[in-house]
Amino acid sequence: MSDATTPTTPDAVTVRKVPLRDRLPVISHLRRSVGLQRTMLVLGLVITSVFLLTAVFAPLLAPYGFAQQEADGVKFGTQQAPSAMNLLGTTVGGYDVLSRVIWGGQTALLVIVCAIAFSIFLGIFLGLVGGYFGGWLDRVLVVLCDAIYAFPSLLLAIVMSIAITRGQSTLWGGILATAISITVVFVPQYFRVIRAEVVRVKAEPFVESARVIGVPTGRILLRHVLRNSTRSLPVVVTLNASEALLTLAGLGFLGFGIEATAAAEWGYDLNRSVSDVTSGIWWTAIPPGVAIVLAVLGITLVGESLNDLSDPRLRTRRRAGRAPAPVTAIDPSTAPAEASATASPAGPPASAPSDGSPS
Repeated sequence: MSDATTPTTPDAVTVRKVPLRDRLPVISHLRRSVGLQRTMLVLGLVITSVFLLTAVFAPLLAPYGFAQQEADGVKFGTQQAPSAMNLLGTTVGGYDVLSRVIWGGQTALLVIVCAIAFSIFLGIFLGLVGGYFGGWLDRVLVVLCDAIYAFPSLLLAIVMSIAITRGQSTLWGGILATAISITVVFVPQYFRVIRAEVVRVKAEPFVESARVIGVPTGRILLRHVLRNSTRSLPVVVTLNASEALLTLAGLGFLGFGIEATAAAEWGYDLNRSVSDVTSGIWWTAIPPGVAIVLAVLGITLVGESLNDLSDPRLRTRRRAGRAPAPVTAIDPSTAPAEASATASPAGPPASAPSDGSPS
């Protein structure tokens, strides 16, 4: 008889390639999400997508420029109520509120992108070097990060903004100054995340093997250590994006942001509209405030959802909670019989005597 089982050879082993959509950070998390977690993630993605599209296509969506005060030779006026010419009214400076809100999304997006880009490159570099080499360099970097953590983040951003701008705020000057100010606050977070991963990965056997066979240190850092130490970066980036937006709004509200003639900024507009609220002028404060809340809410929902879905324990509990174990109903009339049958031990049936007498 021939055996139907064919021995497996090394050549017969095939490795299934994971599709690209299952490796992308947000797409893979969306496919794994269930129930309320998926609802939160989808809602956050929708709000964030609207924010991104509004910021990118601000020149096409905004009816006027961010510093425009007249149209067709007619001045807008100051603190004018919503009308056909100004759908959300005008500010105390005579600017169109709707245009300022739309252009403010573009300024916020530019600051977020610049701040996160600077923070990622600097934080990854310091975390990679400090975690891999250790020693006195690692201790100095850790002490510096602890010292930065000792200062309030908004106060540190204010000090850095004053030192960088020196009272001169242009469009890109203000954006870069604000981004660099936020970068100083964010670098310790990326440094700690990358350093912890690097310390774990450098003790793995494949890194030790690379050292033994003489692979250059630079190749080990980039090819082996860095590629396996950035898994949690998408979560940190999304959470820091909302914090960067709040820091930008805080700087603008306190008067250390970007001037109105240089760019539209939600925090600055909110600061200028504080006195209008007591006079019953609501249209100058509500639109920029709602824009800040919605943008932060969308980014935060995405970040928190990715954070939960990256934890296998939380993801398993949600999946288990969605599919409870089935419960079988028992007929009361047959319950005693089933109970006795369950209680009696299983065994071979008793054989009847050969002479026909009762056992």
